[in-house]
Parts: sequence; structure tokens; C-alpha cells
Amino acid sequence: MAGLLDRIQRAQRAPFHAMTPIEARIAYTKAAEVLEPPRAALARVQDFEIPAADGAPLPARLYAPSEGHMPVLLYLHGGGFVIGGLETHDSLCRQLALRSGGAVVALDYRLAPEHRFPTAVDDAWASMQWLAEHGQTLGLDGARLAVGGDSAGGTLAAVCAIHARDIGLRLTLQLLITPGTTAHADTPSHHLFANGFLLDAANVQWFFDHYIDHHHRRDWRFAPLLAEELDGLAPACIVLAECDPLVDEGLAYADRLRMAGVPVALELYRGLTHDFIKMGRALKEAGLAQAVAADALKESWKT
Repeated sequence: MAGLLDRIQRAQRAPFHAMTPIEARIAYTKAAEVLEPPRAALARVQDFEIPAADGAPLPARLYAPSEGHMPVLLYLHGGGFVIGGLETHDSLCRQLALRSGGAVVALDYRLAPEHRFPTAVDDAWASMQWLAEHGQTLGLDGARLAVGGDSAGGTLAAVCAIHARDIGLRLTLQLLITPGTTAHADTPSHHLFANGFLLDAANVQWFFDHYIDHHHRRDWRFAPLLAEELDGLAPACIVLAECDPLVDEGLAYADRLRMAGVPVALELYRGLTHDFIKMGRALKEAGLAQAVAADALKESWKT
């Protein structure tokens, strides 16, 4: 990991916070899968649209390792609510589908600053409900539905799990990969890993500023650690990296879930940074983490 960080540093790429959101999206898309294995071949990869709550068509992509009726994971990509999309997480979604034996639906939720908080939340909620109610039109089992995501997408997945409980929708699993859960990026790990560990503090603030007003940041839809009640949620599989600014809030969220009686499988990968799960070409631990996530999905879909 240290060698990889050194190579990234020597490349001297401009940081996201020095770019416009459009420039950052282009740069992220170009670099997003450089460290990932080639996109795995699957029996079925299909682009389609899911209607948002306001009727806007949201691009989505279905990945299935075989034909036929199967359970499904709604996957919400990372990127600080500002960057990322279907192409940046295509390889990861293929791996999750291939390894789990189930389908994955990746959602291209609307991004900030064009669409600020809570649009991404609303889009994720609408898509979760649509899959539960209409997944059968795509050969998907809406009764065996999981939600998951990485980074900002992990935040959205956690928030989806809370909303699912509140509306009486049963989820089989919430897969939270290096999620953000606090309001103000002020935990000790944010200070310890503020610079030189891939997700720098200046970029975190740049993402936050584009996405949400300061006075809204204690809303649980942005900071699920601040939700009043976490009992009755779907079981969680939480994947964290030790050298990640978000690690403390990930651990804190796992603790709160456990205190609320929610089953939690926690994997903490030592010596690794944020986004490591998308570095399978360079880090064997990425494949190990993907296998853990896939096994958790498989197990949850048995019920």
C-alpha cells in the first residue's frame, strides 16, 4: 500500500479540490479502474432506467452471472456525492455479481452540486422501492433485496436500510464499504490520515461543500450515526480500511448497530487506505474483501 501511495504521489495528479466538479468527474472516470482487474464477462449486462420520486429517469445497469430469477443487490457508488457513476464502478459491480451468484443493479443517482442534498438520498430510496416492487420485470427477486455501496455510496446504503425499516420493507443485508456516517469529519482518524492517504481532508471538505449546507449536516440522511434509533435494521456487513479518514466513524456505526441488536459482520483491513477494494490489480486484499462481501450476500439471500 505504501508503494502504491508513493507511485500515486509521483504521478502528481491535480487534486479534486483544485478542479471544477465536471473536471473532477472526467479525471476520476479516467483513473477509476486503472488498478482493477479487467471487467469480468457476465451472462447479462443490461442498461435501463429507474424512475426517481420526481419522475426523472435514473440510469442504472444490471449485472447478472446467469439467466433466470435471482436475488439482487442495489449498489450505490462512491465519489463524495459529486463524482463517480456507472463506468467508475463497473469492474467492482461485475466482481460482486460473479462472486455472489446474484444480480447487482448499479444506480447512477444524481450528483451535486447540480443536485444537492437530499437528491441522492431520494434517488436511492426510490430505486430501492422500485426494485422491491418491480424487480420481477427484470427477472429479479424483489423479496431478496440487499443494499450496498462504498464511501458516499456506503452512507446512502446505510440510510436506505433505515428507510427500509421505517416503511416496512425487508432487506436481506446492508453492505457498507468504508462508509461515511458522521456530520463534520472531525473524528481522530480524520486528523491522523488527513494528508497522504488517498482521501485527503481538503477533498472531503470539497465534496461536503458541493453536496450539503453546513446547517444540514446533522441530518441523519447525511450522517446516519446520528439517527435516533437503529434497531430493527437489516444485518450489516461492514468493510473498513485501517488507514482511512472514515475508519473511526465506520467502527462507531458498527458499534451502534450492535448495541441496537443488529447482526454485524465487521472486517477491518490493516495497513490499507480508502478505496482499496477497487485496487485488485495491485492489492490481493481487494479480492479478499470482495469475497467477504459476496459471501455475506450469498448467506443473506438464503433466508
